[in-house]
Amino acid sequence: MSFADLKAKAMKLDSLVGAAEQDGGKKESYAQDERKWKPTRDKSGNGYAVIRFLPAKEGDDLPWAKYWDHFFKGPTGQWYVEKSLTTIGKDDPVSEMNTKLWNSGIESDKQIARDRKRRLHYVSNIYVVNDPANPENEGKVFLYEYGKKIFDKIMDSMRPQFQDETPVNPFDLWKGANFKIKIAKVEGYVNYDRSSFDAPTPLAEDSQLEAIYNQEYSLKEFTDETTFKPYDELKLKLTRVLGEAGAVTSSAESMELEDSVTTTTPTPEIKKPPVDDTMSYFEKLAAEA
Repeated sequence: MSFADLKAKAMKLDSLVGAAEQDGGKKESYAQDERKWKPTRDKSGNGYAVIRFLPAKEGDDLPWAKYWDHFFKGPTGQWYVEKSLTTIGKDDPVSEMNTKLWNSGIESDKQIARDRKRRLHYVSNIYVVNDPANPENEGKVFLYEYGKKIFDKIMDSMRPQFQDETPVNPFDLWKGANFKIKIAKVEGYVNYDRSSFDAPTPLAEDSQLEAIYNQEYSLKEFTDETTFKPYDELKLKLTRVLGEAGAVTSSAESMELEDSVTTTTPTPEIKKPPVDDTMSYFEKLAAEA
């Protein structure tokens, strides 16, 4: 929707939460992408920044895009870094191979499948409020790629667990809230647990908000079928990365492995059609306008 319509048709929080629930490294394709921002960490692994998540750009269904990829190094020393076709509801050669390895019943095969499992990514437009390590980024709009941990915090703000907490739509320009990113190194891993939202407040005056809104980027490319390599091309690359000895193939259905490396029981993956049910959310908005 246009900026003029955005304030009048502010996103209904319950519908936004419902859309998220239904939706139930290096990047080859986006290397050196100047549109993207990420928090800077110091030598000890700590980092701090303040950002504001922005609403969906006109033409986008939601203020976030969601996709899966695979990122691993094969025995040949080559890397496999590709988006997974399961994102758009299609068979993917790595997921098929992981299924074969997992179903072998051999623990070493299961570990290989874990090491090559899918990684979940979210992408949103953000406004950088405070970036101490790179102050030149402040006051600018970027794409921000983040994982499930931060998305869970977004969901918690929209769907709080306690009665004394008020639901907040963090993507709202007027009633949203700044997000304080606090990064720490915990047991060798990057940890975002201390990150949190501030109290709700307008991001800026309306005249400034329109200029910010007009700088947003479309998120369609991250889930557009044309941005995914075809199955045969991915399978050929997988064969090169693994070498002939590792070129195991299988026609078994794709299976999603749990995020935890301690997973011992496979969870069947339910494939979804490329088009999300989130369109019903916008149809509801139109009906309520």
